[in-house]
Amino acid sequence: MRAAEGDRIHFEGKVVGTHAHTAVVVEGRGKDGAPPYLVRHDDGHETVVFPGPDAWIEHREDASTSPGPGDDQG
Repeated sequence: MRAAEGDRIHFEGKVVGTHAHTAVVVEGRGKDGAPPYLVRHDDGHETVVFPGPDAWIEHREDASTSPGPGDDQG
Protein backbone atom coordinates (compact mmCIF):
# COMPACT_ATOMS: atom_id res chain seq x y z
CA MET A 1 0.00 0.00 0.00
CA ARG A 2 1.35 3.41 -1.00
CA ALA A 3 -0.20 6.81 -0.30
CA ALA A 4 0.79 10.46 -0.53
CA GLU A 5 -0.42 13.69 1.02
CA GLY A 6 -3.96 14.43 -0.14
CA ASP A 7 -4.86 10.83 -0.97
CA ARG A 8 -7.96 9.40 0.71
CA ILE A 9 -7.94 6.14 2.63
CA HIS A 10 -11.27 4.32 2.68
CA PHE A 11 -11.84 2.03 5.66
CA GLU A 12 -14.59 -0.55 5.20
CA GLY A 13 -16.74 -1.38 8.24
CA LYS A 14 -16.07 -5.11 8.58
CA VAL A 15 -16.79 -5.49 12.31
CA VAL A 16 -20.26 -5.33 13.84
CA GLY A 17 -20.77 -1.85 15.27
CA THR A 18 -18.27 -0.14 12.96
CA HIS A 19 -19.06 1.83 9.83
CA ALA A 20 -17.23 2.61 6.62
CA HIS A 21 -15.40 5.93 6.71
CA THR A 22 -12.66 7.86 4.93
CA ALA A 23 -9.64 9.86 6.00
CA VAL A 24 -7.29 12.19 4.12
CA VAL A 25 -3.55 11.57 4.30
CA VAL A 26 -1.92 14.59 5.94
CA GLU A 27 1.58 13.11 6.08
CA GLY A 28 3.27 9.86 5.13
CA ARG A 29 5.64 8.67 7.82
CA GLY A 30 6.90 5.50 6.18
CA LYS A 31 9.55 5.11 3.51
CA ASP A 32 8.50 5.81 -0.11
CA GLY A 33 4.79 6.24 0.65
CA ALA A 34 4.47 3.22 2.92
CA PRO A 35 2.54 3.30 6.22
CA PRO A 36 2.18 4.66 8.81
CA TYR A 37 0.16 7.71 7.77
CA LEU A 38 -1.01 10.74 9.71
CA VAL A 39 -4.63 11.11 8.58
CA ARG A 40 -7.51 13.50 9.18
CA HIS A 41 -10.82 11.69 9.59
CA ASP A 42 -14.19 12.98 8.35
CA ASP A 43 -15.00 14.28 11.84
CA GLY A 44 -11.78 16.36 11.93
CA HIS A 45 -9.65 14.36 14.36
CA GLU A 46 -6.16 13.25 13.34
CA THR A 47 -4.53 9.90 14.06
CA VAL A 48 -1.60 7.81 12.89
CA VAL A 49 -2.77 4.66 11.11
CA PHE A 50 -1.38 1.46 9.65
CA PRO A 51 -4.27 0.58 7.29
CA GLY A 52 -5.39 -3.04 7.37
CA PRO A 53 -6.62 -5.32 4.58
CA ASP A 54 -10.08 -3.71 4.66
CA ALA A 55 -8.67 -0.32 3.59
CA TRP A 56 -8.03 1.00 0.08
CA ILE A 57 -6.43 4.15 -1.34
CA GLU A 58 -8.04 6.73 -3.60
CA HIS A 59 -5.13 8.67 -5.07
CA ARG A 60 -5.58 12.40 -5.69
CA GLU A 61 -5.21 12.00 -9.45
CA ASP A 62 -7.87 9.24 -9.37
CA ALA A 63 -10.51 11.49 -7.80
CA SER A 64 -12.50 11.69 -11.04
CA THR A 65 -12.78 7.89 -11.24
CA SER A 66 -14.59 5.56 -8.94
CA PRO A 67 -12.08 3.12 -7.37
CA GLY A 68 -13.24 0.37 -5.09
CA PRO A 69 -12.04 -2.29 -2.70
CA GLY A 70 -9.18 -4.27 -4.15
CA ASP A 71 -7.57 -1.24 -5.80
CA ASP A 72 -4.00 -0.60 -4.64
CA GLN A 73 -3.95 -2.91 -1.66
CA GLY A 74 -0.36 -3.99 -2.41
